[in-house]
Amino acid sequence: MQDERPVHAADGPVRALQVKSRKRVFPVRPTMEPDPVLEAYSYCNTPNRTEQAWEGHSPADYKLLSVHVMIRHGDRYPLYSIPKTKRPSIDCTLSASREPPHPLLNRFVNHMSQGTRGHWESPLGSISRLPNHSACEMGELTQTGVVQQLINGQILHHAYKHHGLLPSDWSPRQVWMETTGKSRTLQSGMAFLYGFLPDFNWTKLTVRHQWSTLFCGAACECPARNRYLEEEQRRQYRLRVADANLEKTYVDMARTLGVPTRQLRAANPMDSLLCHLCHGLSFPCVPSGAGGSGGCLTVAQFAVIRQQQLDNEVDRRRVGVYRKYAILAMYPYLNRTANKMERVAKASKAGLRPAAGGEEVFTLSSGHDVTMAPLLSALGLEEAKFPRFAARIVFEMWRSPPTTKVPVKKRGKGERANLKDGEVFIRVLYNGEDVTFHTAFCHPAARHVSQPLCPLRNFLTFIRKDMFSILNATSYKDACFKHFE
Repeated sequence: MQDERPVHAADGPVRALQVKSRKRVFPVRPTMEPDPVLEAYSYCNTPNRTEQAWEGHSPADYKLLSVHVMIRHGDRYPLYSIPKTKRPSIDCTLSASREPPHPLLNRFVNHMSQGTRGHWESPLGSISRLPNHSACEMGELTQTGVVQQLINGQILHHAYKHHGLLPSDWSPRQVWMETTGKSRTLQSGMAFLYGFLPDFNWTKLTVRHQWSTLFCGAACECPARNRYLEEEQRRQYRLRVADANLEKTYVDMARTLGVPTRQLRAANPMDSLLCHLCHGLSFPCVPSGAGGSGGCLTVAQFAVIRQQQLDNEVDRRRVGVYRKYAILAMYPYLNRTANKMERVAKASKAGLRPAAGGEEVFTLSSGHDVTMAPLLSALGLEEAKFPRFAARIVFEMWRSPPTTKVPVKKRGKGERANLKDGEVFIRVLYNGEDVTFHTAFCHPAARHVSQPLCPLRNFLTFIRKDMFSILNATSYKDACFKHFE
């Protein structure tokens, strides 16, 4: 599978649990279409503003058992270049004197210099732990991308530091980190981890390699998934071809540059134009007499392409093929996460502290937009915005406090005889917003006032059975290998 397809759109704990999602995650549908240029700025995720993050917020006396995080890499240099134009001038070395700054930046750089003390699965040990080119290479993480992930890590550090998630003497088994083999994902993961565990002990850390952007490990073979992806790509193609305004825009841009329209399309100009927008650079220009009419590419042209991407997101949800692909694409990762949660939950139920159980209580997976977009869809979060740079999905697992069992003679009418003692719950957060009750496994109809979080059993049942109903199957194997209709 291609590493990363063109973008499609897309300090103490607070005891009062917030279950209502913010409008920026699931925006209220406006009567007028959103401005595609303003929408693109939110995709940039420029680290110049503060946002409320709801990680770590729980009802009183709930115990945090484990946290599992999937991130998209931070801001990067384009993967494509626009023909006949000068590449954007961006320095990919790290310097505290250059924008954007971060108080941890110098310490982070120094700590990465000690990385040989860590354990690296092949081929990760040969990849630079820091972006280090004065003229960025294609797809290289920028300083903005590093700072975005340092911020992400710090947010979770402050969210969980009072919950005792990791003891000061955490063991190597308790922290699991994995990344694809791209420098931008490895470096993003290291920046996140440093923000979360400043000056962590390298000798305890093993960084694991995921060869697939789907994090499917040994369960990647799935013919039906590939067929759904092909069908989804055909749908995208038909939608683009039918957009006369998009075609006219590409023709105008190609005429300016003096290149065939098909060459400009193949160069994916949006990828480079987004970089110009996110870094405050003027859009590229070419002189006249170079085979084209000359001039500059415009914001209006950018807006047309961006609007088509937003339209594609709407059409994708309407048709529904992508969700079928997403379920098969992300089942291996979700099943692995569910198994980790269940092991920790069982250890907790047996009266063991997570440290004694030796299970992974914090996992970090560093991936791409083509990792996070299907993950959101598989969870039923189809209305969520397309993953911006440094987007994060967080799974939290909580145990409720022991309940007081009521003697039979004192029970009221209809009161249960055996209240569950220390039940285990799950929360799902996207970019700091609690989206648990937007998921397919814990929609509002399944919510009870007595359970302000979602029972873990809902998640386990969904992953192991219910998520395949849309595919008319009962298991991952059945869905992957039965006759494709």
